[in-house]
Amino acid sequence: MSNILLITSSPRGEASHSARVAAELAQRLAARTPGTTLKLRDLGAEPLPHVDGAFLAAVAAPDRSALAPALREAAERADALIDEVFAADTIVIASPMINFGLSTNLKAWFDAILRAGKTFRYTPAGAEGLVKGKKAYLVVARGGIYAEGPLKAVDYQEPHLRTLLGFIGIKDVDVIRIEGVAYGPEHAEKALKAALAEVEAIAGAAALAA
Repeated sequence: MSNILLITSSPRGEASHSARVAAELAQRLAARTPGTTLKLRDLGAEPLPHVDGAFLAAVAAPDRSALAPALREAAERADALIDEVFAADTIVIASPMINFGLSTNLKAWFDAILRAGKTFRYTPAGAEGLVKGKKAYLVVARGGIYAEGPLKAVDYQEPHLRTLLGFIGIKDVDVIRIEGVAYGPEHAEKALKAALAEVEAIAGAAALAA
């Protein structure tokens, strides 16, 4: 039995290329093993609040019973998000590039799950990620071409995602890129087909390894 956590974050809903490809990947991976559970966290449909001082105090409070109900609920929701990450064997993250980086929806999710003492800790040797033994897939969608060429230097999306995951201990990361979707419908369709072909190859390899 395996658990898969699918994170989508596009404000475009069903029109999102990243969400479509990530969902296809998650469903194919889930289909390979009977009894696999697939949990969807749609941050576009249900965005998380951004971190503020009150939230930071709430999650750190040793006794939450004295907190205002809204703050206690926010802290408990963040705990639940962390629990989802630990429960997952595989995490599939759909990330549209917005202004060279992550969507604020996805950044808010990372801000909720990166917590000292829970998903990482500081040691005399430096920071240590506590979320270990996980496989992650990133499905990144971009209007331009960032994997190579002049725009590679301003890709603050994929490196940021790898850094955030690596910081909490997730270093086994594969990336599927959907690039150039702003260059017109024909180019977007070609990029989408290439990404779905990668999904098929990944699912096929996973089935052989199972």
